[in-house]
Amino acid sequence: MRPSDSPILFQDFSRLDPPVAERLVSAFAEVLNSGRFVLGERLTYFEESWSSTLNAGFAVGVGNGLDAIEIGLRSLKLPPGSEVITTPMTAQATVLGIMRAGLVPVLADISPDTGLLDPESVRRCITPRTRVLLLVHLYGQLGNMDEWTKLAQEADVLLAEDCAQAHLARYKGKFAGTFGEFGAFSFYPTKNLGAIGDAGAVVTNSPEIALFSSKFRNYGQTSRYHHDEHGMNSRLDELQAALLLAKLPYLEEETSRRRFIATRYRELVTNERIQFLSLPEDPLSHVHHLVVVRSAHRESLIAFLNEQNVETLIHYPIPVHRQEASREIRTDPHGLLNAELFATEILSIPAAPSLNDDEIEKVASALNSFSR
Repeated sequence: MRPSDSPILFQDFSRLDPPVAERLVSAFAEVLNSGRFVLGERLTYFEESWSSTLNAGFAVGVGNGLDAIEIGLRSLKLPPGSEVITTPMTAQATVLGIMRAGLVPVLADISPDTGLLDPESVRRCITPRTRVLLLVHLYGQLGNMDEWTKLAQEADVLLAEDCAQAHLARYKGKFAGTFGEFGAFSFYPTKNLGAIGDAGAVVTNSPEIALFSSKFRNYGQTSRYHHDEHGMNSRLDELQAALLLAKLPYLEEETSRRRFIATRYRELVTNERIQFLSLPEDPLSHVHHLVVVRSAHRESLIAFLNEQNVETLIHYPIPVHRQEASREIRTDPHGLLNAELFATEILSIPAAPSLNDDEIEKVASALNSFSR
């Protein structure tokens, strides 16, 4: 237990449950003793386990979430310069994956209630060159997937998913990553299922996409030293696969804890200067990778919480189109006003499953004590 006056960190990786820590140490030793470190049986076991968990046909382990987006998009075999509509409220990796695949990102605006893409803004962005709608399941929440599937069909575009924050989120019983042509997952250490380093996966029900992804991640090889095309080096290594396998059995329990923490904050925080984002009707549609609040007085709120020993982060302080490297990206002709305001007000508060009940109450009390 921490002393009562210790800082509440946003995420404390040192707070591993002993059984989890023991499994991780054992997994590391097994890989070390096996003498096989790349493209071995542990990767195969993890791919089978992850695809089974999601009720998906295939999972292909890759080096990171960015590569998963790029490889997934490349697997669609689209003409160079095809447009991919996505959101400005995301990590830069989403747009980088589109560009590295030789495609053109287009940014639609968001709903201020959730931070997710706004369907009407997406419709305004569609042109004859649009080939893909890449949804980002921001903060771990699935939107109305019936609406998105219908929109994609009506516009005759493919649907793809950036699931970096949405491990185990489900809509009407169907998991994130299985609605579109593929789902791109990140297993970066901060994710709900996190490795001890970089890791990712392409999830799909398409045998063709799975085969392409498994070849492309390994230099484009069909068999050793035989290359059908130029690929890349993006292999999920044996160590990270083994560590993910060790943590996977705890993911459902930790997801339940995240939901409890998010619910408890909403019960405890009554400060009118602080607003929570809207929730989906189905609680299973949100895995609360992050718990995000809005405040018109964010900078003062951050300073106050720092004084209260509560660490916070912002996801994300600068929308993609305001990044210096991304200023030429085409956007909704009506602008991205919701995203720009959203970015100035959002704040992520501690919500990792290792947070104990006393710490939840301390964070809530600090939020309630804030006055401009």
